[in-house]
Amino acid sequence: MAAPMELYCWAGGWGLPTVDPDCLAVLTYARFTGVPLKVHKITNPWRSPSGSLPALKTSDGVFSDTQEIITHFRKQQFNADYDLSALQGADTLAFLSLINRKLLPMLIHTFWVDAKNYVEHTRKWYAEAIPFPLNFFLPSRMQKRQLERLQTICGETWQDDEERLEKQLYRDGCECLTLLSQRLGRKKFFFGDSPASLDAFVFSLLAGLFNAKLPNGKFQQHLNSLPNLCNFCTSILSLYFPWDGAPWLLPFPPPPRSKPEAEGETHKRRNQFLSVLVALVAMVGYAFLSGIVSIHKETPRHADPHALTLDEAEEEEEEE
Repeated sequence: MAAPMELYCWAGGWGLPTVDPDCLAVLTYARFTGVPLKVHKITNPWRSPSGSLPALKTSDGVFSDTQEIITHFRKQQFNADYDLSALQGADTLAFLSLINRKLLPMLIHTFWVDAKNYVEHTRKWYAEAIPFPLNFFLPSRMQKRQLERLQTICGETWQDDEERLEKQLYRDGCECLTLLSQRLGRKKFFFGDSPASLDAFVFSLLAGLFNAKLPNGKFQQHLNSLPNLCNFCTSILSLYFPWDGAPWLLPFPPPPRSKPEAEGETHKRRNQFLSVLVALVAMVGYAFLSGIVSIHKETPRHADPHALTLDEAEEEEEEE
């Protein structure tokens, strides 16, 4: 039997199986189609085979782009859009384009640009989840990548008038949510009773906004005013992710819990030891630099004239 495909993604949080929208899109698509996956939910992207998340490890290689991963699923005969008509396929492409132009920029702004949300919610979670010492710089690096992503969508002048941009992003985001709500209507999924790729992508973007407890929830309030989209998120979570944030494996049994707990305890002790070591080195360095501690070399009164000091011995070894 061939080894199952292995997916590396961000760990769960905020009541979601994973906090990252790209990882959530892949996970949701896999659940919709029944892809046999061994999932590694981690908080250190450097532990993935590509150094980024999500990452899919297969016998054909490693895939790290969301669309590439889903394309590989389709090549393995796991196609959520198999039963869609040509018109529904065209609608999918049109709505995905709309989402990328109007909804995604507002979500990036909500979680990564808005200062209050970023400091008290987004960075807080990643700083607590990512292991020491990576948690000191990885969140800011991730924020920079999201800002570059926003610049690509909005153009290089997006920072010229941030207040005007925020208002425009909010209008576009609300318009997109309203159009999605109208398209969904009273249906369970966008194309009827069976989920498709559009459902996976929409859910991956809305679930975080729906579940997160944001200090600045202005955009979140508009989503809450659209009950069918809220029910859409709740339904997918309950049907396809009945256990929040837990590692899952299809069709193989989940690993025992004792091992992750033991590994977590080991990481905790290692982090505590490193923290003490860094503090000790800093204290000693400060003592020397400030002159509190100093070292003086004294020559013995009856020193052997042929004896070598430590410095002299080192110099002779270099010369030889």
